[in-house]
Amino acid sequence: MSSCPSGHPSASTDYCDVCGLPMDAAATSGGGSSVGSAGGGPAAGGSTAGGSAAGGSSLGAAAASGLTPAAPVTQACPNCAEANPPDALFCESCGYDFTTGTMPRPTSPLDLGTPPPTPAAPPASIGEWVVERWIDPDWYDLQQSDDPCPSPGLPVVVPLLEKSVLVGRPSKSRGISPQIDCGDDTGVSRRQAQLSTDGQRWWVEDLQSSNGTYVGPAAGPIPTDPLPPGQRRELGPDDRIYVGAWTRLVVRKSTPEEQSGHA
Repeated sequence: MSSCPSGHPSASTDYCDVCGLPMDAAATSGGGSSVGSAGGGPAAGGSTAGGSAAGGSSLGAAAASGLTPAAPVTQACPNCAEANPPDALFCESCGYDFTTGTMPRPTSPLDLGTPPPTPAAPPASIGEWVVERWIDPDWYDLQQSDDPCPSPGLPVVVPLLEKSVLVGRPSKSRGISPQIDCGDDTGVSRRQAQLSTDGQRWWVEDLQSSNGTYVGPAAGPIPTDPLPPGQRRELGPDDRIYVGAWTRLVVRKSTPEEQSGHA
């Protein structure tokens, strides 16, 4: 069995089984000791060199063994000191960027995931709109009704207090109570038409009435084509609605006096 330069017995012929020193360093170390002895005193120097060789050989043995320093189990966040996996890109607690070293952004109202709900549009003010119900002799002449036409006079002004109102004639048996009551005009159906608004504009829709619903401008001729049932028609500022045998309806903004009277 051979001995290494440090004197350890070793069965291996390449590296010492005890300290890992290369076995071939024995000759070099021995040669140095021989020279030192022959020279009369530098043997101590040779021994020192042998010690240095032994230290270097220990490092070489560690490298030759293939061992590497153990990787850290976790990495601490420099911002919040929270432990994170060693391969984490961002801190799981505060969002610190381990790759770029960027600090997390401060929380602000803009970072909220859910935007605040949009407030609903305010409903139309009570009494802001009215309907004028007129007796129109010109419309009556075109209808060729058997009922006598009432004497024209001032219109009946009806405040529009809801976003959707019914034009027609009342019926107790059927439970129909239209907001725009045209009961004296028998040419108007029980459920003639519907007026609806978004607070700024108004629409009219024929509800499959018997005699139809007509819309035309104030300055133009009296309309002769009825609205298609079930289709809404937006009313212009000067539009007039014609129903029944003599009824003309006008939707307009109410006056301050009318608003105060219905407040």
